[in-house]
Amino acid sequence: MSESEKLERDCARRVDLARKAFKEYFALCFWSSDPNREIHEEDIPFVIRGLRHYGGHRGYRIAAELCR
Repeated sequence: MSESEKLERDCARRVDLARKAFKEYFALCFWSSDPNREIHEEDIPFVIRGLRHYGGHRGYRIAAELCR
């Protein structure tokens, strides 16, 4: 597996996790956002911020996973 393939897989994993976290934590962290918002790679910092501020311990751990 080449380096670019590894980076693509990692990016896809992070985007998938960010999408799941946005849906799961919408009412707690992202209530002021559009509920149908599409989460892309450039939205990951937005999701991390919301999880860190309003997601509690579990949200903070998911944010840490998104930072990897």
